[in-house]
Amino acid sequence: MFLGDTAYDAFMGRYSKRLAAPFADFAGVEHGLRVVDVGAGTGALTTELASRGAHVSAAEPSGPFAAALRQRLPEVEVEEAAAERLPWPDETFDVALAQLVIAFMEDARAGAAEMRRVARTGGTVAVCMWDRDGMEMLAAIQRAQRVLASGGPMPEGRTMYRTPEEIEPLFADGFEAVTTEPLAVEASYTGFDEFWEALLGGVGPAGAWVTSLDGERREAARTELHRQLGEPAGEFRLSARAWATRARRA
Repeated sequence: MFLGDTAYDAFMGRYSKRLAAPFADFAGVEHGLRVVDVGAGTGALTTELASRGAHVSAAEPSGPFAAALRQRLPEVEVEEAAAERLPWPDETFDVALAQLVIAFMEDARAGAAEMRRVARTGGTVAVCMWDRDGMEMLAAIQRAQRVLASGGPMPEGRTMYRTPEEIEPLFADGFEAVTTEPLAVEASYTGFDEFWEALLGGVGPAGAWVTSLDGERREAARTELHRQLGEPAGEFRLSARAWATRARRA
């Protein structure tokens, strides 16, 4: 199965693929640079980096995702590894990136420290994460769950590192020239049915919440989500803002 056919891509990939180019621009990725994508997932950022002519490596802790990346992007060095335990020597890369990953690391500080370790002196380390309220899809899901008071897990899962104030302290030690900017993208849906079907794929905490509901509660969630999105009757678009932070390894 190609990565574009996964349930992840139906749910989040439509956003992460659009985010990859502005994030790579923000990090200054150019032809010929040695770049590592940490927490590469389904390859949204990895694909963008490779298309720029960078020498790309990727770290992904999920075996199936890592295998799919190797098949899809045979020119990329893919290692099955967590962000906190990167397998490369010190100062291997010009740029180390993590897109939409830090909130899901076991230890984000350790992950940032590892990214610094594998970046060369003067190289760039950059991360980005969806804003807590500025990612309209996830914000609508959170509001719906609060209204329903379902008592389930928060759809957003781990909620740290969603603001500049939360992200920038990860760059406190051994970094300089810390810069944070918002990155904004949009995604379209043919209608609410497409939005709902993407949730029923069961991806992430949001999908797990919806698929855990029984018949009546699931229908109530569907109705409330439709309301939270402004009751769209046809095609609609949602915006998504991420905070991106970059720094140089001192």
